[in-house]
Amino acid sequence: MRRRGLVTGALALVLLTGCAPSVAPIERLGEKAAQRVRANGPSGVSVPPYRRWGLPEPLARAPRPARARAARPARPLPVVSRVATRDKVVFLTYDDGAEQDPRFVDMVRELRLPVSMFLTDSVVGPGYGHFARLRSVGAGIQNHTLDHSALRGLPYAGQRAEICGQQDKLRSRFGIRPRLFRPPYGTYDTTTLRAAADCGVSAVVLWRASMEAGEPAFARGERRLRAGDIVSVPSGESTSPTLVERTRGLLRAAQERGLTVGRLEDYL
Repeated sequence: MRRRGLVTGALALVLLTGCAPSVAPIERLGEKAAQRVRANGPSGVSVPPYRRWGLPEPLARAPRPARARAARPARPLPVVSRVATRDKVVFLTYDDGAEQDPRFVDMVRELRLPVSMFLTDSVVGPGYGHFARLRSVGAGIQNHTLDHSALRGLPYAGQRAEICGQQDKLRSRFGIRPRLFRPPYGTYDTTTLRAAADCGVSAVVLWRASMEAGEPAFARGERRLRAGDIVSVPSGESTSPTLVERTRGLLRAAQERGLTVGRLEDYL
């Protein structure tokens, strides 16, 4: 009896002094349940990624390109605003790197979007970690110059410094030297093509459509998305519409035309 009393007293002392066994397992169970609710919705029913991101149906998977890209860059460099392909794909490209919304990383990961990010060093600033996360979920990283200077008319040395300088920056950050280059404002000359080729670029990428607001705008040709179109989504400081919202609008417009998203790097 005396021993039972000692045990009972010891347990009481443990409880009073806060040294009782931890309730962390129960808390962890609660955290896991909360995570399931966040992923599945308040009803606990699984929500497909396409619905979570406001799309009417899942994105179709892009086919493999019919032909492989050339191993060596041609001279003069090709300048493309759309890809000649029968595949029902469009290509999503993002400029500058000013908008660094973590939700966009989630969107790219969950929808498996093969996007291409054309980065400007002076715009990205200290935000390269954001683009490392994007690259880890499948985004391509490409060149958009060091300082976003208009290149046309600049001497060769200045153009080469802008293009090769960003090649070097991206190699130091990501261990890659991009093959694709987009000149700021879409302006270039023969000197640009020579400098870009000398920096290891294999194609200069422009665009036929852009997505600055809620609807795609077209530089030339038909006023609707077509297979092979390269779409530019400029990056800005405005919060409305956000990068996620502009991307959602672009994906809906593509789906209405029976198109999906292809990986630009697979075609050029």
